[in-house]
Amino acid sequence: MHGWRRFLLRCFGARIGKDCHIYPGARIWAPWNLQCEDVVGIADGAEIYNPSPVRLGSHSIVSQQAYLCGATHDLNDANFPMISAPIEIGRYAWVCARATVQMGVKVGDGAVLGLGGIATRDLAPWTIYAGAPARRLKARPRMDGR
Repeated sequence: MHGWRRFLLRCFGARIGKDCHIYPGARIWAPWNLQCEDVVGIADGAEIYNPSPVRLGSHSIVSQQAYLCGATHDLNDANFPMISAPIEIGRYAWVCARATVQMGVKVGDGAVLGLGGIATRDLAPWTIYAGAPARRLKARPRMDGR
């Protein structure tokens, strides 16, 4: 049924590449702000809260119960307005189960955000991160053939 879900998301404005696997329990707040390159995986329970654009590079994975949070509220304004910023997940990157990526963050190509990690700032390419906030653990071998 992956083809059917791709079709439905495209009907609501999502730009979805070929062979993307978006599982039935994935929650996408604003399909018109979602761009997936080819061969992207979005697992059951993953949530993409995207009032601003979210781009998922080819072969990237958003695992179970991961949360891409594209908005917050301005704590310095008495009216508490919502503010948002784009999120970018690079090619071959992996946002592991229950990990969170905050608004405005770029997860570099091949980067891994480990189980339950919280990315509060950009993650360097081909690097493994974990923790809250996420800290660099070690380099990751390249898997993109470059």
